[in-house]
Amino acid sequence: MDTLPPRPNLNTFELGSLRNQFLIAMPGMSDPHFAHSVTYICEHNADGAMGLIINHPLGLALSDIFEQLELTENNPSGHAQVLAGGPVSTERGFVLHPHTTQQWQSTAELSTEICLTTSGDILKSLAEGTGPAHYLVALGYAGWGGDQLEQEIADNAWLTVPANPQILFHTPVEQRWSAAARYLGIDLNLISSTAGHA
Repeated sequence: MDTLPPRPNLNTFELGSLRNQFLIAMPGMSDPHFAHSVTYICEHNADGAMGLIINHPLGLALSDIFEQLELTENNPSGHAQVLAGGPVSTERGFVLHPHTTQQWQSTAELSTEICLTTSGDILKSLAEGTGPAHYLVALGYAGWGGDQLEQEIADNAWLTVPANPQILFHTPVEQRWSAAARYLGIDLNLISSTAGHA
C-alpha cells in the first residue's frame, strides 16, 4: 500500500525561490501542456524559472530512446515511460535521479536528495543497467520569464509544495497529480467539483 510521507515543512525551502518544489496545476488549468500536471522546479530566480513536468507520458519507452541513440540495452527497466517535460526544447533530454556516487559530465545538485543530469553519458549507463536505480527521463522542459510564474501563482493557476522523492521516483505517473496535492493536504477532486467549468 502506497503511504505518503509526513506533511512537508513549508519553511525548508530557499526564501523567495521555488527551486525543489512541486508546482501542481489547479483543476481549471486550460493550457493543454499543463492540464493536470505536476512540475518539478529545477531553477527559479529573478530571471525566471525552469522545471520538468513529471506526469505527462510522451508515448515513448526508454528502450525507444536507447534504440534511436544506438545504445546496446541491458536494462530490464527499458520499458519505463519517457515523459513530456514541457513545451520548450523538446529534443533535449533530462534525467532526474537521487544522489549517487557515480559521476556524469553534466549533473546539477538540485537538493540534498535530487540531481538533474543532462549529459548523454547517463543514458549510456541506463542502457547498460549501471545507472541510478531510480530515475525519471523527460524530453523538453517548462520555462517562465521573470515574475511570470509568480503572477500565475497569484492568479491561482498553481499550488506549490516542497518536492518529495517518494512521489518523483516511486509513485505511478498517473497518480502523481493527486498524490502531490494530498501531500499538501488537498483533495483536488473536491476543488474541481466546486470550481465549475469555463
